[in-house]
Amino acid sequence: MAGAGFVPFLLMVLVQFVYAGMNITSKLAIQSGMNPLILVAYRQLFATVSIVPFAYWLEWNNLPRMTKPLMFRILLSSMTGVTGNQVLYFVGLKYSTATIACALTNLLPAFTFVLAILFRQENLKIKKRSGLAKVFGTILCVSGALLLSFYHGKTIGLGQSSIHWKYAEKMEANDSSGNASLLIGPLAFIGSTLVWAGWFIIQVSLSDRYPAPYTSTSLMCLLASFQCVIIALCFDHSASGWSLHNAMRLSSALYAGVMCTALAYGLMSWTIERKGPLYVSVYTPLQLVLTAILSWALLREKLYAGTAIGSLLIVLGLYSVLWGKREEKKEGVEDSLKEAMKDSEKDPKNETELQSYVPSNGNH
Repeated sequence: MAGAGFVPFLLMVLVQFVYAGMNITSKLAIQSGMNPLILVAYRQLFATVSIVPFAYWLEWNNLPRMTKPLMFRILLSSMTGVTGNQVLYFVGLKYSTATIACALTNLLPAFTFVLAILFRQENLKIKKRSGLAKVFGTILCVSGALLLSFYHGKTIGLGQSSIHWKYAEKMEANDSSGNASLLIGPLAFIGSTLVWAGWFIIQVSLSDRYPAPYTSTSLMCLLASFQCVIIALCFDHSASGWSLHNAMRLSSALYAGVMCTALAYGLMSWTIERKGPLYVSVYTPLQLVLTAILSWALLREKLYAGTAIGSLLIVLGLYSVLWGKREEKKEGVEDSLKEAMKDSEKDPKNETELQSYVPSNGNH
């Protein structure tokens, strides 16, 4: 039993390592001169090829019927959760650091909470502990994002890394986009996270009406491939810009598409099925820690006081929102039991119905 609980933990740590590695390899590919829009386009192409076999093996025989409204929702999902989210993220990565990218990604639960209220998918419940925790966490997240975006402060003296990766040093010397604007990167990351939160709102109705996650993801990646290729061609249609002769460009596109889409999605789906979505969300800040360490060691990124304090506020806000969600579930169960008890008191016949919710010693 202990081993069964250790496997999900190990897999979630592995997923965060995979995503941290993507930030490093993608940053190096962009520093080598690769257009971030082209990198996104290749990622979708490789992701589609890698995830289609899973959809075929696991869901082909039990696919729900596809309708025009469902296809429209999948199209919206591809435009928000894939194209819009990743285009803004990789553009932000060009003008900022991998550490700031991971920090601002932790705004996702807070943004999703706000949009869910606006679209009436969730109640504020400000008079309950769960509602207060989610509101407080959202305020912390937004405050941390503003501090991280507009204030750098002094450099935290961590010393120099003893790792001398010649390729990373060469790419850093050739990179000319780092000082273009201190605001473009963080603002692009915030926009990416906001669009991603919109994708979650769309997914609520899509997952209920089309319970085939691998197939819907394959369709989203396929549609996003066309969208991203068209967008990238509008900005760069030269053969040299699309060339993958550079080993870092090829490995980065393959890594992002195969490891961060097919592998990571499969591992998270397996864990969510056994532990629930809250369990997976708790590990998100680990990616920030891993990326900060790898960026300092391999890319020699400097860590500023504003970045550290802002990241801490965002992580605290994230856990506050997640705690609020957990409390909300508990409150929902308690309210349901109270309602059931009231009904049983009014009508004694309902006592037999209430007993069906209580686990028995027999086989289920």
